[in-house]
Parts: sequence; C-alpha cells; structure tokens
Amino acid sequence: MSRAGGYRSLLGTRGAAAFFGAAAVGRVGIAMTGLGLVWLVHARTGSFGAAGLASGGFALAEAVVGPQAARLIDKFGQPRVLPLCLVLHGGAMAVVLGTSSAAVVVVAASGAGAVVPQLGALSGARWVYLLRERIDEAPTAFSLESLANAGAFLLGPVLVTSLGAAGHPALATALAAGLLLSGGAVLAAQRGTAPRPAPKVHTGRKLLDPAFVRIALMNLALGLYFGTTQVSVSSFALGHRTPAAPIVAAAGVSGLLSGWGYGLRRHRAPARRQLSGAAACLTVASLLLPFAPNAFWLAIAVALTEAAIPLTLVLLNVETEKAVHPTALTQAFTWNNSAGAAGSALAAAVAGQAADAWGASAALALALVPAASLLVLTRPPGGRPSRRGSMGCPGPASPGRRRARRRSSSRRS
Repeated sequence: MSRAGGYRSLLGTRGAAAFFGAAAVGRVGIAMTGLGLVWLVHARTGSFGAAGLASGGFALAEAVVGPQAARLIDKFGQPRVLPLCLVLHGGAMAVVLGTSSAAVVVVAASGAGAVVPQLGALSGARWVYLLRERIDEAPTAFSLESLANAGAFLLGPVLVTSLGAAGHPALATALAAGLLLSGGAVLAAQRGTAPRPAPKVHTGRKLLDPAFVRIALMNLALGLYFGTTQVSVSSFALGHRTPAAPIVAAAGVSGLLSGWGYGLRRHRAPARRQLSGAAACLTVASLLLPFAPNAFWLAIAVALTEAAIPLTLVLLNVETEKAVHPTALTQAFTWNNSAGAAGSALAAAVAGQAADAWGASAALALALVPAASLLVLTRPPGGRPSRRGSMGCPGPASPGRRRARRRSSSRRS
C-alpha cells in the first residue's frame, strides 16, 4: 500500500473538477426525486398508494429504460444524447408539478424516470477516458465518485424531508429537477472530457461476457443488502420507539470516512482480492445485526457494515472497467445501477414481510444472505483473468497470442 496523489491532484487534471462538480450537483437532484414524489403526490391526493405508484414507476422506468439510454450515449456520445434526455426529463417533471391528477402524475413520473440521465455513470465513464494513461489513479477516481454519491444520498433526502415537513413538497420536487437539469446541462456542455462515441460498434453485445454478468450479479446482491437493511432498521427503530435518524447518520458517516480513507492510498493487492476482503468484512459484520439489543448497538453494527460498502462499490467499478470494452462502459455502469436498484426494491418488500411476521431482528438476519452471496460471487471458479488490464490496457496475453508472438519473433530472427 502506498500513498496516492490524492483527490486534489486528481481534481487538478484539466477538465476533471468541472465535470465532476456538475455531476455531483445533479446527483443531489436524483437523490431527491423519488422521495420528493412521495411527499408531493401524497400532499395533493392524500393517498400513500398513489404516492408509492408514482415513486415506484419512476424507479422501475429508470432501472429498465436507463441502460438503453446509456447504450445510445455510448453509441452517439454524451454531448449529443444528454441534452435530449434533459429536455424530456424536464418536460415530464413539469407535467408532474402542473397536474393534480394521480393517474397523470404516475404516467409522467414514469416517463421522467425513463429518461433521467445517469450522471454517476456518465461521470465514471469520463474518468476512465480522462485517466486512460494513468491507470493507477482509477481507484482514487472511483472513491471520489463513491463520496459524491454518498453525499448526495445524505443531503438529498434531508432537503426533501425538511421542505415537505414545512409544507412545501412542490418546492422540493422543483428543486430536485432544477439541480438535476442544471448539473446535467453543465456536464453536457463539456465536450473535451466526454468519451468518444462508437457509432459502428454493437455495444450491447459486449456486456454478455461472463465476467461482467458476474459483476452485475454482485451489484444485485449489494442492492438486496441495501433494501433489507433500510426496511429492517426502520422497523427496529419503530419497535424500540427510538428515532431511526441517528442510526442512519452513523451509517452515513462511517461510509463517507471509509470511502475517503480508501481513496487516499494506492493498494497493490489485485482488485478482486480486495473485493473479496471487503465482502468478507461485510458478511462478518452482518452477523452482528440481528443480535443488537438496542438502538445504540445497532448503530455500531450498521456503521461496521457500512464501512465495507464504499470499498465494495469502488472495486466493482474497477472490475467493471476491466471487464467491459470502453465503447460500452456507460451502459455497463448503468446496468450496475439498475441491478442494485432492482435488488433494493425486491429486498425491501421481502424484509417488510419478514418484519411484520417475525420482527425486526428476523428481518435484520436476512441481510446475511446477500452479504454471503456477494462474498461467494467475488471468488469465481478457476480465477480466469480478465482479457483486458485496467483502464483499457492489454491484460495478460492469451496462449494464442503468446504462440503468435513466438512465431513472429522466430520469423524476425
């Protein structure tokens, strides 16, 4: 382990701070949108059912359609496709804000989710393009992305809840849309750091490699873990008549510190070995969750598990970059997000049923299943190396390539 150049050096790269800052602002808006829809629709209709349909429609459309939009971005480039997504998303959110019909809101919210730009994936793809000659700084860049994402999902819900509780749910939704659209517009205007489009490449076929399928399954497992713990912690807090906010805050602070510390150093161990270690820590820490006797000890247990999450996300991004051709990278990052979102939604429903039937401790025990699944998935049978090295550089030569090189060498001699 050695000291990295640091976040300041990374952001000092020409164009890096501008695109990263724009995407970070936009991600706060994305983090606000789903919860903002719940507050807005409930305030206008008085129905949590309609609010859930609107928020769920947004999330489902984002997970299903998002990778297809990312495919277009890989094919035609961010500067051409991103503005269209922003216009369509802004129009759909304007309909959401301008109508009181529950049915229209659900349809418009679903449309907004279908075209919401995946700013995290776009920013990640730009880092890969920008650092293509500096492969050792990739984990630091992805750590920075992890910090931005964690910060967005700490700040965003607080803003929505504060405005909603003050009686301004429409303002919360409008602010979410404004942050997303402004951040996305600034990002789209920066052409110099955008990856080059690949119009003649069938990018979708490049995601069928077993290495990437395994990575997507790891993101699914991580999403299952998120969904389980979110519902279970809320159920535990209600059952013990204690606020959930301190528990969530402890987890958030732990994750931020862990991700920040990881990015400060360069780690010599292979990314897959580090990923196995992070998954093992998550699994072991998850064993503590169902045995927490009160909120204080649950906060400690949750903080311990959360410390492994940023490392896992960073390393999954590193592994994705190794497994996927650069012309399909935006789509790959988006599929990872979709897998995580799908897992979170599924696990939330299952954990809720378990909490109702057997209590919060039983629901917390379910978190061990996705954590252990993630650990198993980090250990592929045979340990087949990636065909490409980090940041798109050639990896270990295959036997065929080595034989071709020997033949070429013998002809030259």
